[in-house]
Amino acid sequence: MKGAAPVPHKRGWRGFCFPVLSLVLLSLLVPLFFLVNQSGYSVETESPAAVLKRLDVDEHTEVSNLSEEQRDQSRRVDDLMRRLGPSISKKINDKTMAGSIPDLSGAAVDETEASCQLEFGSYCLWRDEHKEQMQDSKVKQLKDKLFVARAYYPSVAKLPAQDNLSREMKMNIQEYERMLSEATTDSDIPVHVEEKMQKMAAVISKAKEHVACTSNVDKKFRQLLDLTEDEAHFHMKQSAFLYQLGVHTVPKSLHCLSMRLTVEYFRSHSAGEEDDKHEDPTYHHYVIFSNHILAASVVINSTVMHSEDTANLVFHVVTDGQNYFAMKFWFIRHKYKNATVDVLNIDDLNLKHMEESVSHLLVHEEFRVSIRSASAENLSAIQTRTEYISVFGSTHFLLPEIFPNLKRVVVLGDDVVVKRDLSPLWSLDMEGMVNGAVEYCGVRHGQLRRYLGQSILDSNSCAWMSGLNVINLERWRESNLTETYRRHLMQQQQNGDKEFKTAGTLPAYLLAFHNQIYALDNSWALSGLGYNYRVDTELIKKAAVLHYNGNMKPWLDLGIKQYRGYWLEFLTREDQFMDDCYVRLDGKSSGSDAT
Repeated sequence: MKGAAPVPHKRGWRGFCFPVLSLVLLSLLVPLFFLVNQSGYSVETESPAAVLKRLDVDEHTEVSNLSEEQRDQSRRVDDLMRRLGPSISKKINDKTMAGSIPDLSGAAVDETEASCQLEFGSYCLWRDEHKEQMQDSKVKQLKDKLFVARAYYPSVAKLPAQDNLSREMKMNIQEYERMLSEATTDSDIPVHVEEKMQKMAAVISKAKEHVACTSNVDKKFRQLLDLTEDEAHFHMKQSAFLYQLGVHTVPKSLHCLSMRLTVEYFRSHSAGEEDDKHEDPTYHHYVIFSNHILAASVVINSTVMHSEDTANLVFHVVTDGQNYFAMKFWFIRHKYKNATVDVLNIDDLNLKHMEESVSHLLVHEEFRVSIRSASAENLSAIQTRTEYISVFGSTHFLLPEIFPNLKRVVVLGDDVVVKRDLSPLWSLDMEGMVNGAVEYCGVRHGQLRRYLGQSILDSNSCAWMSGLNVINLERWRESNLTETYRRHLMQQQQNGDKEFKTAGTLPAYLLAFHNQIYALDNSWALSGLGYNYRVDTELIKKAAVLHYNGNMKPWLDLGIKQYRGYWLEFLTREDQFMDDCYVRLDGKSSGSDAT
């Protein structure tokens, strides 16, 4: 019992330390909690003008052929999963970090990646690709054994017949404490540590044989488990927040570039030249909604470099008042062969619907759709997969007003790279449809029924992607599509259902374009380069347009490196203002600039 004297002393020290540590932790948690609540983890912000929203849906198509009784059972299961999901998603994610969670039938299902994406989205994809090899795995093993030994020691010390075991355990604990006080990585550990680990394992094994009452040990292990789970979830949440901050924030060098160009525009009094091509429908008109100078430049440069007749190209870059003068001056300084570039400030256009449905320039919207599916054979086995879709923002519904004299335009996202001549799109017979787009059947309208209500007639219709869209403005005006969109949007806003508010503008957008989509061949556009690390190389070679939808844009340090080269190939080089602002994006100059 004498050997137990240092332990109460240590406990007393730890008892004093824990309140202090708690205060320090709270001082860190409070501001972080405020920031997290401001950013929101159910909504991933991709850029200042484009939001990535999370929707939870059910795999409708997999249960559409079930009997009514089976459908009722499926709906009860889905309802239970929805109630368990968002409200206690922290617990689900904590458990899955250990490897697997039990499904409703009790079978173990590996849902680690799915549940992580459900709460934190594309951060999980980025984290998995950037895992670093642990440098302290052995140190962690030592700490685990030390904790187990400390848990058993008080019980062993109370056994009168086990003084030798108590003394041996105490010596091992002190030796481990000495080692760990000087070790932070595996390289700091003594060479013969394996022998010490074997000794500790033998001591713990003896303790397990002699300790009859394990309630104290069980209590300590439960405390460790709870503490570890909370700490792991906290660090994951903190990392996800920093990731979101990284993909949301404009890099300082790009902000500097915009400011320098704006100042230089007024200093030089450059207004540019008016061109009669701007409203001539006989030319090929491309529209880019963007507030990012280099992104818009890459889209135009890549399109021009692959076009056979550049004199026939007119690019309309629609931006906001904050970026207008910088964008204007950039395209005055840089020429793209014989193509014409027209920069428009949407704040100066005095559009009829501008104040009614659009408060600011919204480049596009992106949605992270988490789909829970159940097979007909086993309705209880719920699996989750995550899909990412990119859609028009409210600003796109102003196209007929912005270009009243044009009949057809091709809308390009500012996060695309063109790899093929797009001129065949101008002779495309769209069979009376308004919008030519590539379909995305990873998400079907039937799966979004709880957001769309009963308005969708064809549940098997695929969602479609923005990035490359051929717009028939004549049919748009005839069908009064903008008014249809606004009507659905107003109905959605008046609906008190929380789910409709969560869906943002997606229901109004899908309903407005229902039966108005002409499906382009999949080779025209390939999406996923802003979040998917596993895009097929062969598909990249065949695609006419590469779409970097997702958080990891190619101009960010967080961008996916294996895809950045396609974007950097068409980046303007050797610009004075880029040098002055230290705009340094990785990649070698390829001489592909059309300037």
